[in-house]
Amino acid sequence: DDTVTVFDPTSFETLGAIAVGEYPEGIDVAADGSRVYVANWFSNTLSVIDLAKQEVVQTLKVGMRPRGLALSHDNRLLYICASDSDRVQVMDLATQKIVKELPSGADPEQFALHPNDKWLYISNENDSLVTVVDVDSAQVLGQIDVGVEPEGMAVSPDGKWVVNTSETTSMLHWIDSATRTTVDNTPVDQRPRYVAFSQDGTRLWASAEIGGTVTVVDVATRKPLKTINFQIRGVHPDKVQPVGVKLTSDGKYAFVALGPANHVAVVDAQSFAVLDYLLVGRRVWQLAFTPGEQQLLTTNGVSGDVSVIDVASRKVVKSIKVGRYPWGVVVTP
Repeated sequence: DDTVTVFDPTSFETLGAIAVGEYPEGIDVAADGSRVYVANWFSNTLSVIDLAKQEVVQTLKVGMRPRGLALSHDNRLLYICASDSDRVQVMDLATQKIVKELPSGADPEQFALHPNDKWLYISNENDSLVTVVDVDSAQVLGQIDVGVEPEGMAVSPDGKWVVNTSETTSMLHWIDSATRTTVDNTPVDQRPRYVAFSQDGTRLWASAEIGGTVTVVDVATRKPLKTINFQIRGVHPDKVQPVGVKLTSDGKYAFVALGPANHVAVVDAQSFAVLDYLLVGRRVWQLAFTPGEQQLLTTNGVSGDVSVIDVASRKVVKSIKVGRYPWGVVVTP
């Protein structure tokens, strides 16, 4: 018939037929073109993982001590916190070349891009500042005083709120993006490292590394709703040090990297119950979903690898060796 028949692999029902050339014989399904970019802060490199092959296919030299990574909203540009270079580097992913360097302020640690794809909010750990940069013009739009040792950064989905964590002050600082002023502070447990808004923007999740907890905050009131504790059998409580947090887009689950506990916690994002602990590599830092959220990737600093978690089964299915001390991670579609 000179066609290819398409089946639904779940129901085994025929979905239709596609006309092709004469005498069709073999068939090949195109591999997933997604790439994983991992910042190796001891190597001053990015490891590039082919998601279909699940192996490193390139190593790219970047600035000194790269940590935070972020994609532009059109996924064309990769922003890189080169902490010891005191710069945010901008990589064109089509050419994998650094095309611009942004004035980030001293020791940029983490950053967050506003929904307008123009304003980049950068935490400057050594100066107790948040620097706001226009990514198009590479101009500093302002600097905002915050607490001591700022690190985590997040922007609400509607672009109204910018939230920064200060590690030593143990607070979340709520910055009005329109006025670039701090309008509120939320105390949390010791050494907050990371913040993430829920998809609907109603809740903010904040990890506290030394406190060993994650605080869930109501965005409307900026008050804590719940503080989540973690207990892993056979792991000393001092090793439970939450850092990265990733929330599923359907609002059902949160995944929390627990640092030297070498586990990722799975949390019910509605009841806040801890459902599972997944053993990964040593000193897990940050997390990233693959497209469709079928897999979760973790950066494991001490073991120098990336763990691949199957989200549906909650099983670690692969370990991929990368550079020295991997920290930040992003995945392109």
